[in-house]
Amino acid sequence: MNNTKANIKRKVKKHIPKDWLCQLRILYRLTKETILDIYRTGIVNLVIITTMAAILTIFGSFFRSAITISSFAHELGNVLELSVYLKEGTDANVAKNRVKEFEHVENVTVVPKASSWFDLKREMDLPDMDNPLPDTLHVKIDKPENIEAVFKDVKMMKSVEDVSYAQDLAKKIEALNHVVNIITVFVVIIMAILTITIINNTIQLVIQSRKDEIEIMRLMGVSNWYIRFPLIMQGAFYGFCGSLIALVPLGFVQNGLNNMHQFFMVPAPLGAQQIVVAVMFIMAISFGAGGSFLCIKKHLQV
Repeated sequence: MNNTKANIKRKVKKHIPKDWLCQLRILYRLTKETILDIYRTGIVNLVIITTMAAILTIFGSFFRSAITISSFAHELGNVLELSVYLKEGTDANVAKNRVKEFEHVENVTVVPKASSWFDLKREMDLPDMDNPLPDTLHVKIDKPENIEAVFKDVKMMKSVEDVSYAQDLAKKIEALNHVVNIITVFVVIIMAILTITIINNTIQLVIQSRKDEIEIMRLMGVSNWYIRFPLIMQGAFYGFCGSLIALVPLGFVQNGLNNMHQFFMVPAPLGAQQIVVAVMFIMAISFGAGGSFLCIKKHLQV
């Protein structure tokens, strides 16, 4: 029965000509109601916005740091190479071609033992003796996370005496990147919980203060979305304002990270700050509006 009524209502609405001027008036009225609701909330607005700004600043700082650490890990991977020391009597070119067949290997360079011995004697005062150095392969990997896999594959070759690379440094960078990513996700979860809880309580107060007015509107047959919209927009407003305030401390974080990039001569990731700001605004507004919507469904039977 209810489905039949809903279908009839939709069909009737479809044939009613749209009055765009009326639609604009409704939008104006809804905007005005949103502003009035924010005004009625009073000083609580400031508490909500500053709390959200603090949460968003923490999130933005960790997110931006995660991007920087990822760029450092990527740059480290670009300079990290496997040094493969071949056994005596091994054909270096044959070994090179074999290593190039491994997955994730980008390039392999042969360093003859004569060349290595010449460079070493030029740097150090060595006695006249036979060359003890082996032929070496410098193996470049496509991504830092694939170094360990290639290391194991190369180590299994019978013609290989030993393999080395800055293993400890690579693992530390990778571990730090992993920890920062986990903390960022954790902060997002905390931000969502706190935002929804704070806005839930605030919207509940607004609903209680407008209880009689809302009841009258419902009796008059006012659309549910007409009642919901100002409250949802109020939550979105809190998220937007909190993001605006969070831009100030995030600017200092950005400057500090840029100085770090310059110090280590590692190029800063392109558009990192813009990505952080965009994600921060989207999440804050979504959590704000979503918190209001959940509160309306819980406390307002419309």
